[in-house]
Amino acid sequence: MTRLTSAVRGLVTALAALLAVTAVSAPARAETDPKAPKDFVALRSVDPTIIQEMRYFTPHNFVGERIDGYEQPVCILTRPAADALHKVQQKLLREGYTLKVYDCYRPQRAVNHFVRWAEDLDDQATKGEFYPNVDKTRLFADGYIAEKSGHSRGSTMDLTIVKLPARPTRPYHPGEPLVPCFAPKDERFPDNSVDMGTGFDCFDTLAHTLDPRIQGQQRANRLLLKSTMEGLGFVNLAEEWWHYTYRPEPYPDTYFDFPVSWKSLVGRR
Repeated sequence: MTRLTSAVRGLVTALAALLAVTAVSAPARAETDPKAPKDFVALRSVDPTIIQEMRYFTPHNFVGERIDGYEQPVCILTRPAADALHKVQQKLLREGYTLKVYDCYRPQRAVNHFVRWAEDLDDQATKGEFYPNVDKTRLFADGYIAEKSGHSRGSTMDLTIVKLPARPTRPYHPGEPLVPCFAPKDERFPDNSVDMGTGFDCFDTLAHTLDPRIQGQQRANRLLLKSTMEGLGFVNLAEEWWHYTYRPEPYPDTYFDFPVSWKSLVGRR
């Protein structure tokens, strides 16, 4: 009887310990990703006519794989930025063009992914397209990669212009030969946008918006985007022809980390 009682007690003790461990670990497993503030919206709900080609949801980017935090190919922005972009689109549509966004809100975890990639000097898989003339050891010093990004504040986007009617862009096939991002438009990876002189995310001084080597129609295309965006409240980053921020920003000092997904918008579409 004593042996049985001892055995029962031992079983009860072990069960209690297991329950205690489960009780402690359950909340950790139940943790959910943060949600976007209520004034963040999906661009598609504000203007469904703007083309979305969310590059960081795909492997066709300078890292060479889908970026952390991009769970769905959806452009998320603060409401003021989305509303202003809608006004830009209305103006361009009247001139026979449409906007196309490559990236919008970017979670901090994605920026951290960029940093890890930049610190891995052995990973040179995408150099042939995105940074042919830049030594990877210079990515931080030259400003191509940073530990914080204005995109994480929700009012910055990367975008271009497409002539209407818009033709589809073929998908990228991992492993296909890489062509420098500053090669002539008919040689580099195909994009249905107008010719801006370089591709998106080109780590090269030729991507500077007003680089004097960019002339003719390429310069005219950059200036069309710049003048239209700036006329409706956006500010261009001089080193990247595709990078614009709406001012004043609702969150000038806050860097968010909710995932790029519909669920981050708390059921709002």
